[in-house]
Amino acid sequence: MDKAQASGARRASIERNTNETRIRVAVNLDGTGVYDVKTGIGFLDHMLEQLSRHSLMDLTVLAEGDLHIDFHHTTEDTGIAIGQAVARALGDRKGIGRYGHAYVPMDETLTRVALDFSNRPYLVWKVHFSRDKIGDMDTELFREWFQAFAGSAGLTLHVENLYGENNHHIVESCYKALARALRSAVEIDPRKADAVPSTKGTLGGSL
Repeated sequence: MDKAQASGARRASIERNTNETRIRVAVNLDGTGVYDVKTGIGFLDHMLEQLSRHSLMDLTVLAEGDLHIDFHHTTEDTGIAIGQAVARALGDRKGIGRYGHAYVPMDETLTRVALDFSNRPYLVWKVHFSRDKIGDMDTELFREWFQAFAGSAGLTLHVENLYGENNHHIVESCYKALARALRSAVEIDPRKADAVPSTKGTLGGSL
């Protein structure tokens, strides 16, 4: 248990340095949605700001990556680092709601996210785009971010765009729905604040 968890605050920081990216992430699961996000990728910054604001998780992401090659490494590695920070802040996951779901509409678009902080990472991604890029960002990279985040956070994550036409709305509704579902799943249930939400007494492995 780190000092933050010992004091009752669900905060964590991660530094991830490779030959491709250098990333610092800090999260506070019990925050108010304050963010400081600088990845060098404008659209990704916008999505991570939405994640923070609508989950009420305070989020700092400072990333430098090999953007002269493409956006892949920075996108994937920010997903990994944020997922690791969330997992560390959750600790043994005692008292959390564990499950969360949300429907988010944006004009003509509707997206559903359902998730389980199971410690059994899995992604179901049913999202399709009609364009290869939004701004300068390849739309195929959004699945890479969600996969990296789910894997590092220990999250079973189902993301489905039910319908929509505007590609910006589609991906933004995915991040907002993730945020709202996360908010529900990480909240402490005062009736079971001292118990891991599993009949096994631990999360991970079989049901």
